[in-house]
Amino acid sequence: MPSLSADPRSVALSPPPIRTLVADDDPASCRFLCDGLRQLGVMAEFCADGLTALHRARSETYDLLLLDCRMPGAGALQVLARLHADPLACSAASVAVATSAQVTPQDRRRLLAAGFSEVLLKPCALADLRQLLTLVQPDRHGARMLDDDAGLVSTGDAGIMLSLRTLLREELIVLEQELARLSLDRAAFIERLHRLRSSCGFCGAASLSVQTALLERQLARHDAAPEALQRFRTALRATLQALARPGAGLERP
Repeated sequence: MPSLSADPRSVALSPPPIRTLVADDDPASCRFLCDGLRQLGVMAEFCADGLTALHRARSETYDLLLLDCRMPGAGALQVLARLHADPLACSAASVAVATSAQVTPQDRRRLLAAGFSEVLLKPCALADLRQLLTLVQPDRHGARMLDDDAGLVSTGDAGIMLSLRTLLREELIVLEQELARLSLDRAAFIERLHRLRSSCGFCGAASLSVQTALLERQLARHDAAPEALQRFRTALRATLQALARPGAGLERP
């Protein structure tokens, strides 16, 4: 029960807890991931093999799946492939993250191409888990919608970055108005998202860039799930709000 002294507006605006399934046959990894997520306010459940993970993801709805690449029964790739092949699976559109103690660049490319949103290298830190949560809630408290350092690396000049952010804001205003139409034209939507990823990179719009890439990959396989579209829309609106602030996030504390 919330405190009677709490601001009712803040309670109403608080996002619902993220429900996560952690599938890992290593007890130490499973314990850290679950404890770390719970410390961040996440509902974390666990299992120790791929077939159990697949059964639970089919029958229950999770916001986030953390799947170890090597588990008894089925690894992360096999679990996600079977989940995506089941149109009735409750968690088919959930954000999926592959976890592993060793990942080569080739492994990472293969996992992302298979539909994973990110690859988490173990052991990891609490900050890595916190960053993963922005994949589910792009406007989550503390998420960086604009990364000045990344934008400056891309453009090399603060003035150029500000100019590009002005253009990005105009692009996002138009895109938000056209989302309903684009959602009916998969080819046009993919092309629009491809262009947007480039703009996000120059502007340091990190969260929107991630959601754009996730939605683009999903559209390349099949029609976008409502959950993926909502995450993209949320990131778009949060980025617009950040771009509307004086200096578009360039001020240093």
